[in-house]
Amino acid sequence: MRPPTHILVVNGIKVRRPVFVLAAPHSGADLLARALKRSPGFHVTMGRSSVTHVVHAFARRPSIARRGLGATRVLRDAMAEAWQILPGACVECPAACREAGNVTGAGPCVVSGTVARFGDASPDLIYSAQVLLQAFPDARFVQLIRDGRDVAADMMADPAALSWFRPAMLSDETEFPNAFLGVKSAEHVERWKAMSTAGKCALRWRGAVRLSAELHRELPREQLLTLRYEDMVASPAEALEALSRFLETPVSRISLYGRGVPRTGVWRTRLRAEDAALVEKVGREELTRLGYR
Repeated sequence: MRPPTHILVVNGIKVRRPVFVLAAPHSGADLLARALKRSPGFHVTMGRSSVTHVVHAFARRPSIARRGLGATRVLRDAMAEAWQILPGACVECPAACREAGNVTGAGPCVVSGTVARFGDASPDLIYSAQVLLQAFPDARFVQLIRDGRDVAADMMADPAALSWFRPAMLSDETEFPNAFLGVKSAEHVERWKAMSTAGKCALRWRGAVRLSAELHRELPREQLLTLRYEDMVASPAEALEALSRFLETPVSRISLYGRGVPRTGVWRTRLRAEDAALVEKVGREELTRLGYR
C-alpha cells in the first residue's frame, strides 16, 4: 500500500509528475538529461551531492531503502534540496550537469517562473526507483537500455566507474544480493574480487538491467517508458518524439545533434577478445533477451 500523497513545493512550485531517468552506467542517461534540461519548462538535475549520497547509500545497503516512510522522506528531501532555484545554485552541480544545461556562470540554470516540471538523472538512480515511486506516486520514469558490451567498454575507460570496483567496496556491512555490484551472495565475494575489470563491469550492467526488467513488469505503462540507447543514437527525432508523447510535453531535439555521440558497437574495437568473451558470458541471458546477441 502506497503512503498518502505528499505535495512537495519547491520555490513556490508544486512538484507534479516529476521525471526520473534510470539507466545502467554509460547507457545514455546524460544524453537524455541534456534534452530534458534544454526543454522549456523543465528543471532537471544530475548528480547533486544531496541526491547521490542517498542514492548510493540505498544502492549499497538495500535494506535502508525498505524502511518505509523514513526512506521516502529522506529521498524526497534530497530531491527538494537539489531542485532549489537559488543564486549560485549551479556552482554545486557537477560539470556534466552544468554542461548539459549550458551553464557558464554561477546560475541558476533556470528561472523559477518558467519551471513546470522537475526531474533528475543522477547516476545510479535506478537503485532507488521503488523509493522514488513511494515519494512521488505520480512520477514518470524513463529507462535507457544499452548493449552491455558497449557499456563495459565505456566503463573501463572511466576512472569514476572503476573506483567502485576496489575490494573495499565489499565490506562486512555489504548486503546481498547486491544489484549495485552484481554480486548475489557473500559466497561469491572472493570470486568477485578475483574477477577482471571487464567481468565486474558486466555484473554491474547485468544487475541494473535486471532491475529495469522488474520495473517494466511492475509499473503501469503510463508511468514507464523504455528507450534503447541505440535507437536514440540512430534516430534521435523518433526517440524524442516518443518521449514527448510519454511526458505529454515537447522535448528538445536539437541538443542530441552534433554532440559527437558515441556510435554503437564500440566494444568491437575497444574490448580485447578475452574481455568481450567474458562480458558475453556474464550477460548472456540479458544480452539475448534484449536482442543484442
